[in-house]
Amino acid sequence: MDNPNRGRNLGFFFDQATARVPDKAAIIDLFGGRERCTTYRQLDERMDQVARMLARLGVRAGERVAMLVGNRTEFIEFFFGSMRTGAIPLPLNTRLAAGTLEHIIADAGCVLAIVEPSSHRDAVAIAARLPLRHRLLLDHSQDGFLSFEAEMAKPSAPVAPPPIADNTQAFQPYTSGSTGRPKGAIMTHHGMLWYVAYNQRYWPSSESDRGLVALPLFHKNALRGTVKPMLHAGGSFVLMPAYEPRAYLDALAKYKCTYSRGVAAVFTMFLQHGDYLRTLDLSALRGMTIGSAVVTPELLDAVERALPHVKVSESYGLTEGGSPLRAPIDGRPVPRGSPGVPAPDIELRLVDAHGRDAEEGELLIRCPYVCLGYYNEPEITRAKLTDGWLNTGDIFCKDEDGFFYFRSRVDDMFSCGGENVYPKEVENLLFAHPDVVNAVVAPVPHPVKGFVPAAMVIAREGATVTPEHLKAYCLDKGPAYSHPRFVDIVAALPLNGAGKIDRNVVQARLGAAYRATGYADGMKT
Repeated sequence: MDNPNRGRNLGFFFDQATARVPDKAAIIDLFGGRERCTTYRQLDERMDQVARMLARLGVRAGERVAMLVGNRTEFIEFFFGSMRTGAIPLPLNTRLAAGTLEHIIADAGCVLAIVEPSSHRDAVAIAARLPLRHRLLLDHSQDGFLSFEAEMAKPSAPVAPPPIADNTQAFQPYTSGSTGRPKGAIMTHHGMLWYVAYNQRYWPSSESDRGLVALPLFHKNALRGTVKPMLHAGGSFVLMPAYEPRAYLDALAKYKCTYSRGVAAVFTMFLQHGDYLRTLDLSALRGMTIGSAVVTPELLDAVERALPHVKVSESYGLTEGGSPLRAPIDGRPVPRGSPGVPAPDIELRLVDAHGRDAEEGELLIRCPYVCLGYYNEPEITRAKLTDGWLNTGDIFCKDEDGFFYFRSRVDDMFSCGGENVYPKEVENLLFAHPDVVNAVVAPVPHPVKGFVPAAMVIAREGATVTPEHLKAYCLDKGPAYSHPRFVDIVAALPLNGAGKIDRNVVQARLGAAYRATGYADGMKT
């Protein structure tokens, strides 16, 4: 306990909670349809076992280990346990294509992979094809793989935490890849521990808090937003294997969760079960946060109407940059459509296309949390990081009271006949229609105007709204140049592995559908 390297290693970030409440439930795991409870003492011991096992298998400090594991306690054990021996875990998006996953693991030079067969249909085959030193398998045995539990049970010598410098890498998450191939962010022990303490200082969690995690653990929304704050404070969280609206609501009620966070799709989907929601006792629930993608004011209003006793807030954050915008610590209310003001102790700038400070422009962030760069991507690192400043690629504006408002991605804005169109503005307009549950807007090619807006929309159940009606609505309520020339009403929007709307897929589908109508010939605008 007195080893100073423990305090500098993210793998030990909840040491104080373990000392205070060793026999308290830390994780209530619902994987496999059964309830499995792990106390702080058990979790700490299992992480130590992971560290000893990896050391016995020859994994050295600074070597990378891949993780193809779903939402279960073993993910948490291996993720933080591997850091205790100085290894660098890669928590991989289990929804990526096999070829992409294979490339990531090979490019990172991983020496070991832990695989859960049910997490990806090709998980075992991917690991088998790669020249890894060791392959660990959860749940059953197979030639060429070591059994995780059997290896954990073998006698192994204790491992002393390795020395940790300020720039020592802790883990390597991958950006969602919604605008390109996934990039591995180099996150440091120092930066992550700074952020854990920072959150507790300004927005403290308590031992009585209980979170609910239904999004993938490989995503920052789960790890940074719930897992680390809860374990650091001595609270607890319920871990669902996947999101399903009714099961999610059931878990909130049964386990008396006080807090949950998710992407917009989580909230949009459970709002479709309003009658069922009203039968549940959710009196313990105090706060919900919606983030990781654009959040409309209409969605926030709808959640607050459904759960009037719950504080609902919007968040903004990045895998490689943290959450730099928060509600003011002086208690001022946050206007609808804004994730807040600059968070304390984090430097922010808005810059125009020429790098000059502006009232509207790309958001830049600088703080200890920001990644050191992108693994094996020197050109991208140079383009996105300068003197510790991270270029987010997100366009914001700010009002006279200091509140920031998301406008677009740098590469989302497009020109329609010489007029600049921001997809979010058209989406907000569509959301104002009472029959629209969700909407996403993307540009589609047009021979006269260059690009025109098109929209993919989910309508309210039982609604009879038509694409022509929605186009006319946007023409009436907004600028003519930005109204969607094509509207596709669908049952569900395509999501990527992080639960965000996959705009690349949306744009491709809208473009194909728009061309098929014949409207793209330029005769109709």
